Amino acid sequence: MSNSEEIHLYGPGHQGPVLAHTSPEYVQLSTAAAITVGLLPGQMYRTACTHCLNLLVTYPQGCRANCSYCGLARHREESRDYSERNFIRVDWPTVPYAELIEKIQQGADRGQFQRMCISMITHPKSDQDTLTLLQQWVTAVPQIPVSILSNPTSLEYDDLVEMKRLGADIFTVAIDAATPEIFERTRGASVQSPHRWDKYWQVLEWAAEIFGAEQFGAHIICGMGESEKEILDLCQRICDMGGHNHMFAFYPEQGSMMEDWPAVDKTQWRRVQLGRYLIDYLNVRVETMHFDAAGRVEEFGLEQIELDQIIASGTPFRTSGCPGSEATDISACNRPYGDSMPSDILSIPYAPLRGDIAVIQKQLQGEKVKLGPEILDTDGD
Repeated sequence: MSNSEEIHLYGPGHQGPVLAHTSPEYVQLSTAAAITVGLLPGQMYRTACTHCLNLLVTYPQGCRANCSYCGLARHREESRDYSERNFIRVDWPTVPYAELIEKIQQGADRGQFQRMCISMITHPKSDQDTLTLLQQWVTAVPQIPVSILSNPTSLEYDDLVEMKRLGADIFTVAIDAATPEIFERTRGASVQSPHRWDKYWQVLEWAAEIFGAEQFGAHIICGMGESEKEILDLCQRICDMGGHNHMFAFYPEQGSMMEDWPAVDKTQWRRVQLGRYLIDYLNVRVETMHFDAAGRVEEFGLEQIELDQIIASGTPFRTSGCPGSEATDISACNRPYGDSMPSDILSIPYAPLRGDIAVIQKQLQGEKVKLGPEILDTDGD
């Protein structure tokens, strides 16, 4: 197989509706991954590919959770079939898993994939099917390591043990909300969703025990009503457990209950990105940082000359996630434009250049500039 006509691709604009296509025989993959392996035409601004093959388990009934910021949420089933719902801003076409594995074995990614990630959803079959997908992948493509983006609501301790035994090397929990109150408001009983803060933390603690330090992490979304201090306190807690923090900028998902919630303030986002990096990789503790009465970072706990050097590297502002082969602080999961438009980039999926750093420095100082094709374009407000 060498082109998009030689693999069965289902979903919006492809061979037709998914109908009864279900995991583990079928999976959904991100648009960026589909472009990287040549299943879809297209280009990504300033990056040729994604270095992580992001997969979703899939079922006609869809995810049974109802998170208010998510495009896959249950409340959308009356207006859009599950297979046609966007997730982190893009479509996820459905493919036969065996055909996808064969395509990877034949080198369709041109050696670009440094990692594969299986994303679970809230569905009765998701736990067992994730194990099946994991086992098949590790057997067929052992050179590409596997991360699990888990659904803690349905998992028990022994499930994590089995994932580790079958070959998953990193386990992540999408806590997303920085505080229990925001968690409850966005993905708990308040929105008729089954997730619970305490269960998520229980599974994260299991992951620390079973997978070990540096082999687990948490997804956190910045911009859902928390203060900078609250989100960096959370980063410190996870780091102290031995985990890493994978930071996402809130960007309203079309069709979600929070589609009218504003995107995260860019100055807030850059400060949180910088603070998270210092905590995760440079042993700076949140207790040494200074915050104002509103919880905004005023000082990062380093001498300015040292902080300027870190900012100038650009690394803190790149997409954060499971590591690849380039460096421990460079994510394989660069998710091109998953939380912003290329015209106003928040998580940077490429190595920033000098002009990019100049814009980031202005954003850190509160100037309303955008990072994108027009490097010094203003917000107009």
